[in-house]
Amino acid sequence: MKRGLWLTLMVIVAIASVVWWNRIEIALTAINLVSAPDVAPHRAVNWQQDLTEKSAASDGATRPPNIILILADDLGYNDISTFGGGVADGQVQTPAIDQLAAEGVVFEQSYSGTATCAPSRAMLLTGRYPSRTGFEFTPTPAGLRPIARMVRESLDYSHPVSDRHIDVTKEIPPFEQQGLPSSEVTIAEMLKARGYYTAHIGKWHLGRSEGFTPNDQGFDDSLLMESGLYLPIDDPNVVNARVNFDPMDRFVWEGMHFAASFNNEGAFEPGGYLTDYWTDEAIKVIQANKNRPFFLYLAHWGVHAPLQATREDYEAVGNIKPHRLRVYAAMIRALDRSVARINDTLEAEGLADNTIVIFSSDNGGAGYLGLPKVNAPFRGWKVTNFEGGLRVPLFIKWPEQIEAGQKVGTPVAHIDLLPTLAAATGSALPKDVEIDGENLMPLATHSFGGVSADEWRRETLFWQSGHYRVVRHGDWKLQVSEHPAKTWLYNLAIDPTEQHNLSAQAPEKLAELQALLANHQANATRQPLYPYQSEMGVAVDKTLAEKFEEGDEYIFWPN
Repeated sequence: MKRGLWLTLMVIVAIASVVWWNRIEIALTAINLVSAPDVAPHRAVNWQQDLTEKSAASDGATRPPNIILILADDLGYNDISTFGGGVADGQVQTPAIDQLAAEGVVFEQSYSGTATCAPSRAMLLTGRYPSRTGFEFTPTPAGLRPIARMVRESLDYSHPVSDRHIDVTKEIPPFEQQGLPSSEVTIAEMLKARGYYTAHIGKWHLGRSEGFTPNDQGFDDSLLMESGLYLPIDDPNVVNARVNFDPMDRFVWEGMHFAASFNNEGAFEPGGYLTDYWTDEAIKVIQANKNRPFFLYLAHWGVHAPLQATREDYEAVGNIKPHRLRVYAAMIRALDRSVARINDTLEAEGLADNTIVIFSSDNGGAGYLGLPKVNAPFRGWKVTNFEGGLRVPLFIKWPEQIEAGQKVGTPVAHIDLLPTLAAATGSALPKDVEIDGENLMPLATHSFGGVSADEWRRETLFWQSGHYRVVRHGDWKLQVSEHPAKTWLYNLAIDPTEQHNLSAQAPEKLAELQALLANHQANATRQPLYPYQSEMGVAVDKTLAEKFEEGDEYIFWPN
């Protein structure tokens, strides 16, 4: 009896040991099984079409402009060659994006809404700060945080401190319901009221259940990215690059799938590499609706992880080292090709002159990829409020109204797009809604709607994620954080790369900007929809592939 009990205990201990040593794989497998959608074979998408013949009402001065908003994901400021850079020390250029910039206006100090994707997209579509919408944090699947913690514990993690887990007493909505409230008015809803056909393609990240989907937020049609693989991992045409030092990368490869859906009708396999497939479908939207005003929101997944490129692009960029940089460069090439194909289609269909094409990114490049130059010359990454996390390209092309080769040095932000498009299309701004953005058309055209560029006034911009908050007032920028308790004050006119913290040397300016931040918080009309659950430790000056050393700068990002 004793011998049998002893053997039973030995078996239990052995099983427990196996489970412990393989706990990450077991957890990832469980997440995969739970999250795996029922994906049908690829099928054609039936976009709405305008079947009327071209008429005077569809021409020139009597027709409001078409609008195409192309939004990249996690694109680094130095990833495009417009600003003199380019991937791999300029080995990979972006000629189509550069041409779009040259044919319109370049906003040389342009900012995202925040340094992570979802709140930034909400601000872009509504023109409003999180202090008004409550949408302050990026929705996160329930299983992601514990998996990330387990993976991090298994690695020789390079950051000096572990991420802080926050004890939350308030109930957190399910992932699908962590979305932009339907009471908010988006660009799509505003333009739809003006008579536009509205289409969304790609990433959304503003809620997945009823009331939060693109179709619920003003889009007539939505081709949604259901999950995050660009191609199946074992596709013969794909080149993958795993980032083993990133705790989240394991989840990305195991928990994501190759899937899309159309108008909430069930998942199916996309028709090719995502960047190219989204572009194929965008071209169909343009061609099917060329005789009526349309708004196309092309929200690319590129160049967000997982790092996956087509074999053709991988071979075309040359023998770049390391492997992950070569795959990343190939992804940039695909993104540039998308812009080229969109512009070529507009020319072929005779729509180029009266179409507004906007190009930007949701935030700066990510340090967790281990690519140190993506945001050069700026400090910081995605999930920091240094310039590398917030600075993004913003190019607007509209040949009928915007002279080619314009450059604007005034600080602008994603919140400015909604009022800008309202002015450009003659749309009414949302009623009984406070819009935080400003119309950029006077800056782009020197004079628009009776307002000259000299009359354009806006000195202050704000960013926030929990206790980590920022204000830019004129040329001065202040970051404040509770964990760590610190202030960073910079004069961007003389120190655009934020090398010299002046918080001790300029106490009067520090007090002035602190008062602006306090006033902004005091006038918030809505608290966060749900609390943040963790604080991610991020090194400011080193990628995740580099070893953190004592004295290196870091921040905690609440989410």
